[in-house]
Amino acid sequence: MPARRIVLAAVLAALSLVTACSGGDASGAGAALPAGAELVGKSAEAMRAVKTVAFTMEAEGTPPVQVKKAEGRLSGTGDADGTVQVDLLGSLQEISFILIGETVHFKGVTGGYQRMTRSQLASIYDPSALLNPEKGVAQLLTSALNAKTEAAEKLDGTDAYRVSATLSQQVLATMVPGIGQSVDGTLWIDRATGRLLKADLPMTGGKVVVAFRDYDLPVQVTAPAE
Repeated sequence: MPARRIVLAAVLAALSLVTACSGGDASGAGAALPAGAELVGKSAEAMRAVKTVAFTMEAEGTPPVQVKKAEGRLSGTGDADGTVQVDLLGSLQEISFILIGETVHFKGVTGGYQRMTRSQLASIYDPSALLNPEKGVAQLLTSALNAKTEAAEKLDGTDAYRVSATLSQQVLATMVPGIGQSVDGTLWIDRATGRLLKADLPMTGGKVVVAFRDYDLPVQVTAPAE
């Protein structure tokens, strides 16, 4: 009988240890996730306060968009610099751009800089729209429908929430020209700041992935030497 009691006590102790370890998970796994609508609402407010950011945009597969790849830096005043790859009549052209005020300095792989107006650039691709509070990322998040929090996970080492949502075609088209449909996309939102880290936008033929980094670091955009 003493031996049976010893075995029973050992089993109970083991079960208690397992239960204690499960209940004390420091990772927070199993905790209730914030509502998707709450997260995208807070993210919209956080994005309206952004002063500068670096971004990348890349098409994967053959989605119906003219801009296939872009990267650059943006300031809240609308100035920007970077590069963009555009499909022009089946030929992929890479253009470097510097956007200051209403003037765009641009050049191809060869040759020097030329000029165009901001409105002329906007007909191809206007990166400054991303931080525009009335039609950029903040507006995209504000108009998102059916937001649902799917998971808490890390994205490139940053704690984030993964949220699915239906995103407006009208707003998306100002940031990714050529999008002709609303998109059931996936968003990754920084858990600490509420800022948008990444958006995965599937569509016919492929998808477009937009990512953001280096929030509010100093950005000074200067015109090229003539």
